[in-house]
Amino acid sequence: MRLYLKFVSMHLKRSMAYRQSFFMTMFGQFLVSFTSLLGMWFLLSRFDSVGDYTLGECMLCAGVVLSSYSLAECFFRGFDRFSGIVRGAGFDRILLRPRNAMLQVLCEQIEFTRLGKLIQGVGMLIWGVAVAPVVWTPWRVALLFLMIAGGLTVFAALFIVYASLCFFTLEGLEFINIFTDGMRTYGVYPLDIYGEWLLKLSTFVIPYALFQYYPLMLLLGRSDRWQWGLLPLLTPLFLALSVALWRVGIRKYKSAGS
Repeated sequence: MRLYLKFVSMHLKRSMAYRQSFFMTMFGQFLVSFTSLLGMWFLLSRFDSVGDYTLGECMLCAGVVLSSYSLAECFFRGFDRFSGIVRGAGFDRILLRPRNAMLQVLCEQIEFTRLGKLIQGVGMLIWGVAVAPVVWTPWRVALLFLMIAGGLTVFAALFIVYASLCFFTLEGLEFINIFTDGMRTYGVYPLDIYGEWLLKLSTFVIPYALFQYYPLMLLLGRSDRWQWGLLPLLTPLFLALSVALWRVGIRKYKSAGS
C-alpha cells in the first residue's frame, strides 16, 4: 500500500508540473460528460418522465454511474492502456521486477484529469438528492455510497478483463468499450426502461444492475426487498473472476519482442 501511495504521489506531482494544462484538460473532461446532463435535462423538460422515472430520480441514477465510472477511469487507467505495454514488450520488464505485476500495471497510469467527470457526477448526485422524492436516512445515505463503491468495483473489473484479453490478442478489443463507455451512456437511466432482456444481462452476465437498478429501486421506495440493498456487496465476485482471468492470461503470455 505504501508503494501504491508513492506512485499516486508521483503521478499527482507530474500532473501538477503543468497546472494550466492539467486544469484545462480536467475542464474538457467535465464538458464531455456535461452533454449527458444536457441531454437528460432537455428530454425531461419536454416530457415529464422516462418510463415512470422523474428528472430527480434519473439524476440520482446518473450520478451513481458517472461517479463510479470516473473513479475507475482515474485509478485503473493503467489496465486500459495495457495493450501498448504488451506490444512494446513493456510487460517483460514488469515481470522482472520483484513486485506484483497487477500492482505495477495499476500504478502505470493514474489520470487525475478524469476527476473532471467526477465533479459532474457529484453535481448530478447533489441535484438528485435535492430533487428526488426520497426521505434521506442514515441507512439510505450508506446505501448510496455502497452503490458507488459497487460501481467502482464493476468498472475496475471490466478494465482488468480488457487488459487480460490482451494476453491472447496483443491488441485491445474495442468491443469492451460497449461495457465501459457504453454503460456510462445508457446507465444514466434505470435499466428496466430498456427491456427485460437487458436487465437480465446486467444481472447475470455483466452485473451493472447489482449496483445500479436493484439498490436504486430500494432507495426510491419502489421496492421493499431489503435484500436488494446488499447486492452491491456481491460485485467483488465479478472482480475476483476478472483477476482469475488475468492470472490465466499471465500463464499464457508470450513476449511480443521489443
